[in-house]
Amino acid sequence: MPLSQRPASLREGFHPTFWVANGMELFERLAYYGQQIVFVIYLRNNLGYTESESGALSGIFGGMIYLLPVLAGTLADKWGFRRAFTIAFSTLAFGYFAIGSMGMGAFAGIYGGHAPYWLLLSFLILTAFGGSFIKPSVLGTVAVTTTESTKSLGFAVYYWLVNAGAIIGPTIATFVCNFGNQYVYLVSALSCLAMVFVNLILYKEVQGPAAEVTESLGKKIANLFVVLANFRFMIFLLIYALYWIPFWQEFIVVPYYITDYIDKNAPYQLVQSWGGAGAIILFQLPVNRLTRKLPTRSAILLGFVVSSLIWVIIGIHPSIPMFVAGIVAFSIGEMIQAPRYYEYISTIAPPGQQGLFQGYAFLPIAISRFLGDPVGGWLYQTSKAMGKPEYVWYALIGTGVAAALCMWLYNMFLAPKEEAQPAA
Repeated sequence: MPLSQRPASLREGFHPTFWVANGMELFERLAYYGQQIVFVIYLRNNLGYTESESGALSGIFGGMIYLLPVLAGTLADKWGFRRAFTIAFSTLAFGYFAIGSMGMGAFAGIYGGHAPYWLLLSFLILTAFGGSFIKPSVLGTVAVTTTESTKSLGFAVYYWLVNAGAIIGPTIATFVCNFGNQYVYLVSALSCLAMVFVNLILYKEVQGPAAEVTESLGKKIANLFVVLANFRFMIFLLIYALYWIPFWQEFIVVPYYITDYIDKNAPYQLVQSWGGAGAIILFQLPVNRLTRKLPTRSAILLGFVVSSLIWVIIGIHPSIPMFVAGIVAFSIGEMIQAPRYYEYISTIAPPGQQGLFQGYAFLPIAISRFLGDPVGGWLYQTSKAMGKPEYVWYALIGTGVAAALCMWLYNMFLAPKEEAQPAA
């Protein structure tokens, strides 16, 4: 296509609703990552929970955020994305505000007569429920507001904005924390509240070229058992869950260690966000170009190995520069394996079940949050009490090495035979 015609082609290839949905996704992600980066510090320093208790709460919240979209997607299809967005952002705005209000002096009298743990847990579950509608609604909107020629670019825009939000949110949080961690939740609540009005005013439902049959919630639950019964797929997902456990310690161990052992006023929010999402935004395309000829399973294994270096690098000499270097290393590994993940699932899924298996692609992250966050909090609390914080590095290095070793064994004995051939 002539260069002069490309702007018009791109403009016609994206319905205006595409930009509205992705703009709302940016604000939702900055709200999520802004509060996520201060989550465990807020629970410990402001609400008085231990590192172990904070890790357990983080695991419940994070696990539900990534598990519930499997079912929430069905409701979003039934209700329409506009209504789903309204419910999601209204619930998120209330949930974030409620969580933050528990640390505000103005609300001390209100919460004095309640059990704080169970009340906080209820706020977290409600917020996770609201957040679970975002991904299926945004991804569904991208699918129906792009053409065949712009669909790939549309999902790339979505992915880029997710990482942009992962930078902007913690960056804002760095400055807001000067007034108190609880006010980060106020910013997150206001971001989501603003999106309620953006959605009501600007979002327009777009009907896809062909209406698809929407599965019932009962069918979704039945499908979960179909997935669980596939031995090869479940082993693959469990190995990936092991891979993601070290990543989420960036939101638990990193804030704790930096503020406890390096500098309590250090901008740990910037260390994690700019080292992680910032590296992905800058290096995703070059890394993809360098590794595009690798066979799929080789690329995944290489990604696992590179990502496992995060805690090796940090453990050598825990300092701000080494934390940044370690997080960048993990991000490079993620960039190597992530584009191949869905391709790999397509080779594992039985004929006719491609969509079903792709629908459970976020299950490893949910598992890693449910299991890894509580373990991370307990591990840090225990090693700190022993006066041996370096034990954290040993445990996480072992987890990363175990994930890489398990993926190597999987490739040797369980990977589909045809996957051994290099990609064209």
